[in-house]
Amino acid sequence: MTYTIPELDTITRQLTSLERTKKAKMLVVDDEPDNLDLLYRTFRRDFQVLKAESGVQALEVLAAEGEVAVIISDQRMPEMKGTEFLSRTVPKFPDTMRIILTGFTDVEDLVEAINSGQVYKYITKPWNPDELKAVVQRAAETYELLKQRTEELQRSQAQTALLSAIVQTMQQCHSLEDCMEPIATAFGKTFHADGCILQIVEHNALALPQGIYSAEGAITNWLAEDSLTKDAIATQKMQVSVNIPADSNLASATHYTTSGTQAHLIVPVIYRHQVLAILSLQWKQPCTLREDELVLLHLSAQQVALALTCIRTCGS
Repeated sequence: MTYTIPELDTITRQLTSLERTKKAKMLVVDDEPDNLDLLYRTFRRDFQVLKAESGVQALEVLAAEGEVAVIISDQRMPEMKGTEFLSRTVPKFPDTMRIILTGFTDVEDLVEAINSGQVYKYITKPWNPDELKAVVQRAAETYELLKQRTEELQRSQAQTALLSAIVQTMQQCHSLEDCMEPIATAFGKTFHADGCILQIVEHNALALPQGIYSAEGAITNWLAEDSLTKDAIATQKMQVSVNIPADSNLASATHYTTSGTQAHLIVPVIYRHQVLAILSLQWKQPCTLREDELVLLHLSAQQVALALTCIRTCGS
């Protein structure tokens, strides 16, 4: 049986549209400027290409930019050989695909790097552009498969942890005031939000108590000013803007610009056709949730509705 959410198609289209604007990142490393420029021109249409002229500089680029899908590195470079540089990227970026370019017969280095999983392929100089493109395409596809598997495992673990946290809160808390922040924290951490607010709704209006989670520093509750929140309460449907700076209806809203919020997802917590609370997830970058994560949010909100109802009944 497939679980359906009426508003899921609309939200998924927003997410898909956002994903289409993104290119996978690639890092090319070579101490020869001509080779570096050639690599950049070869792949710039299909990838967001980052450049570095040495292994040391490449490590600095990765520290600033984060994970990339593919690294192409020359083997013979001053200061640090390509295999040494690539080996240093493995602990932090295990899923990245690494390709070595070599014009020399450094067989021992290459064999050791390949056998240890540090190098995906090696290409001899001068390389054939079509061959290199084909290798990089396969590497990028392999990277995506690895990321999907890693994310699936993480989502499974997150789902178990989230539902466990909701049940535990329901068992341990004896008042609405006590349960709001633990639940907000569980959702915020599960979905890697910069901020999360769980707030009670009475007579279709926001009320107290509320629970607030913030990944860094304090956040302000501006939900009373927010049109997405009002729509979620009125329609009893999940509302989202995946890229607020590009959303003509929201980009100029003061509470978004002041807080730096670039994506906002509102989930109404509903029990017997009545909105009991609102769950607000906020990110300071465009939203990257997947369809199954939206389903998890929807199902978990139903568990929260049961928890709030139980706590309210037992406490009265």
